[in-house]
Amino acid sequence: MRILTPLRSALTAAAALLAIPGTAAAAPASVAPVSPLQPVASLAAERLATADLVAAAKWGTDSPIDDPAREQVVLDTVAAQAKQIGADPDEIRRIFRDQIEANKAVQRGLYARWTAHPDQAPTTKPDLNVVRQTINRINTALVQSVADTTPERSALTCRPELTVAVIEVHFEKHPDLLHTKALVRSLVSVCRS
Repeated sequence: MRILTPLRSALTAAAALLAIPGTAAAAPASVAPVSPLQPVASLAAERLATADLVAAAKWGTDSPIDDPAREQVVLDTVAAQAKQIGADPDEIRRIFRDQIEANKAVQRGLYARWTAHPDQAPTTKPDLNVVRQTINRINTALVQSVADTTPERSALTCRPELTVAVIEVHFEKHPDLLHTKALVRSLVSVCRS
């Protein structure tokens, strides 16, 4: 089976960024058991999909991609949620800082695409408050999923399992290269070692 160049690049990027050289080439051709970290990767991908809506809502307005005040609200909220369920608030903050940076990378990538190809720019603006409600729902689920996978994230097998999870999510959701690279970026702090 021949892997398309963008997919091969994305999987190579996933393996490289997760410090597992050659993992993309070792991906099995048949359906493998689901990685225990697949729910974390899937929620991160779902959260990244909202970047398209956020970018569309902000496109052509004075609203900047970087919004430190909103980012602080998100980080404070997820840290409080972590504390409430007995997870490490500082660890959750680190993980969500990566989520936020990956989301902004997608927004910047979309802005660049839309600037280069105005015909691809959004013609309608989603309600940013509605989009943020979706993001908040995903954040809550992601905090819980991260907490639920603490043993797996602490294990020596975390990075290979996370690489498998990214590959599984890629094949499930079929994100483009921009979103796949951002997904890898969003998961950098998930493994504890």
